[in-house]
Amino acid sequence: MSMFTAARQRVLAVLGAVSMYRLVLFALGLLAVIALALSALGAIVSPTPAEILYSFVVLGVVICAVDAIAQRLLRLPWRVESSLVTTLIMLFVMRPGSDAAAFTGLALAGALASLSKYLIAWRGRHILNPAAFGAAVVTIVGSFGAFEWLGTSASWWVGTPSLALPVAVLGLAVLWRTEKVRVVLVFLLVAIGTSVVRQAVQGQQFGMGFDLGEALSFAVLQSTFLFLGIFMLSEPLTLPPRRWQQYSVAALVGVLAGWPILIAGLFTLGQERALLIGNLLAFVFALRGSVRLRLDKREFITPTVQELTFRTKGRLNFLPGQYLELDVPHHRPDARGTRREFSIVSAPADLPTLRIAYKNGDQKHPSSYKRALAAAEPGATLAVTGTWGDFLLPRGDAPVLMVAAGIGVTPFVSQLRQLQAAGVQRDIVLVYVASDVSELAFREELEATGVRAVVYTRDEPAGLGDKWSWAQGVRLDAEGLERVVPDIAARHTFISGPPRLIADLAPALQKAHSLTTDAFAGY
Repeated sequence: MSMFTAARQRVLAVLGAVSMYRLVLFALGLLAVIALALSALGAIVSPTPAEILYSFVVLGVVICAVDAIAQRLLRLPWRVESSLVTTLIMLFVMRPGSDAAAFTGLALAGALASLSKYLIAWRGRHILNPAAFGAAVVTIVGSFGAFEWLGTSASWWVGTPSLALPVAVLGLAVLWRTEKVRVVLVFLLVAIGTSVVRQAVQGQQFGMGFDLGEALSFAVLQSTFLFLGIFMLSEPLTLPPRRWQQYSVAALVGVLAGWPILIAGLFTLGQERALLIGNLLAFVFALRGSVRLRLDKREFITPTVQELTFRTKGRLNFLPGQYLELDVPHHRPDARGTRREFSIVSAPADLPTLRIAYKNGDQKHPSSYKRALAAAEPGATLAVTGTWGDFLLPRGDAPVLMVAAGIGVTPFVSQLRQLQAAGVQRDIVLVYVASDVSELAFREELEATGVRAVVYTRDEPAGLGDKWSWAQGVRLDAEGLERVVPDIAARHTFISGPPRLIADLAPALQKAHSLTTDAFAGY
């Protein structure tokens, strides 16, 4: 188990170098190339290579044009990655064609998908998956028979055995990067299980034989479940903030997709319509939506760490240990995009003041996002698209171990400040790793909370409090962690830091009573 944890974190460290949107775009683009090649070789009966290419061009031109116009009107920078991701998803969902009727239907579906991002939104948050909305509207309208000029509908031709392995492999990279593997597994288990039961029931109803192996093969290899779960259900802007809420949405979509319900004898509530229903449940869970922050001040709290202090404009709800996604639009964003996740430093009790911190000042070539954030002056207004995360202390008074590396200490500051504000005493040990004493961010705040701490730095900190000790400059590893926290097996352990550190500590962390990680791969 420790080997799996270590391997998982090392892979995350590599994937974290690319923004989520760029990784999804790369995966979908490569999948489209594979599909085109398989179609040319005859491994995919339908569609033809020409139909795939023509459909991609029509969808791409319409979606990019609508997005560009809408974002120009709203004075937002055009995010071409988002447009191309929507284009590629719809390419696999809609039935491709090479005639005028097909082009009309594809163009309408693409335009509706793009418009939904701006018209069906709440405080900057998508209510419905754009691709699913565009596909659903065109399919439902076309099912009434009076719109023969719509020469396409949702066909989900991606659900073919020859594409199942590429979808799974490329999708795993995406889910690993976004840490949505478990959410999509819940969906797949529910959808596949429901589909198998449906096939068994229908076989009995119509006097047909039922073979479990064939039913499983159909549900896994010939259905849309893999693509639907990996590339659509997992979209962050249509998922609720807490993991149990995400599991609930995944289960609901799984049931509806696995057993499509026929409506008026014309269309079913399966596939993309199932996802839209799940989106509505997610919206109920996440009604808080986007909040604006006004930057009050910025300051370096260590030679390489800046803290930003904001005042919230609107109601913001979060729990200690959660993170927010901060949108900083700027021209010519690099591969990491215009959004970034930050653990919240301040406690809920500090609102409407809100603080975040990030490492800035030790890199020769900072990302375009960091440069844009560094250029923001006091008084600037930025948008938080939401707060997420389950990096939360367990209820009750169970003993806790916090392991933080550098800027990874931020969620612990929030948690400890909230406990202090509430007057709650708890058995907590903080293991704090930093390159040197000057990089011990929030030291005074943490000491004021009364937490016991072991500090790992090259040089010895001066004036440590009674409950703080220095680990003699030894590098933290699994053996060292067990030495300074001998009762780790009794503690709920939380670790926040680079994936490589988590990988190195994996042998010791596996002995903990429970383990919750908050890995980050840099900005």
